[in-house]
Amino acid sequence: MESTSAPAPVMSATRWQRIFAYRVLLLLVVLVFALDQLTKAWIAARLPFGTYPGAGGIVMIPNFFYLIHVGNTGAAWSLLTGKSTLLALLALGTLGAIFLWRRALGLRLPIVQVSFGLLCGGILGNLVDRLRHGHVIDFIDLHFGNYIYPTFNIADSGICVGVVIFLFWSLRQPD
Repeated sequence: MESTSAPAPVMSATRWQRIFAYRVLLLLVVLVFALDQLTKAWIAARLPFGTYPGAGGIVMIPNFFYLIHVGNTGAAWSLLTGKSTLLALLALGTLGAIFLWRRALGLRLPIVQVSFGLLCGGILGNLVDRLRHGHVIDFIDLHFGNYIYPTFNIADSGICVGVVIFLFWSLRQPD
């Protein structure tokens, strides 16, 4: 004799359960964004704009690590200098694409959440600067002998580390 009972209904996750599934990502976004904005506010309050090593910059480690206060209207290594509006639109588009393709990107996995949490926190930090100041505040200045590494900030660090983590992870995945 066959059973006439209906299959058990599938319970869909509540909104909070779906959000909680991305808790590592969200925590890192908030952490990177807050640390970035706090450090930039501290630099802006402490050093006048246009401060360089030897001209008011703070020496952290002589001949290696300085805190300065400069603006960058471009992207990394001053690419697309003067294109802050274009870069702000690109940042918004990137954040939107990450949201739309979150499942395809594997954002439920903790390591991918770490990667994109760092990345999105950094994108948001620099986006806020572009909207607020018309440029990104950069302040970490590293010197390696005669070579001066391009000045950067916490947001830039989050973006770079997030991309590197994702690349290493994705290269280790099967087809």
